[in-house]
This record gives sequence, structure tokens and C-alpha cells, in this order.
Amino acid sequence: MQVIVQQIAKPQACWNVQMGQLSVPFRTESEARQYAARLESRLKAPHPWPKARG
Repeated sequence: MQVIVQQIAKPQACWNVQMGQLSVPFRTESEARQYAARLESRLKAPHPWPKARG
């Protein structure tokens, strides 16, 4: 999944983190970049496969 940080020009400049069709607004670039970094690290982390029941 691609995570994009971009500045949005609205009445007040704000920052947006976009993941596919989902976007999350932030007040500062720093907040947006911190969120994006944490999200990317979680996406890249190993995830265990669910165990089959039975």
C-alpha cells in the first residue's frame, strides 16, 4: 500500500496522509509525517497467519 503525505490548499493550509482512497487530515507536516512513518512501519511488520480451527 502506498502512503502519500501532501499539502492541501484550503482556506488554511493543512497536510493530508493518503492511503488508497482513504485520506486523513493533519494540522502540521510533522504530525502527518509521524503518522505516515508509524503506519508504514506497521504495514511492513510481520503478521502471523491465523491458525485453522479444528
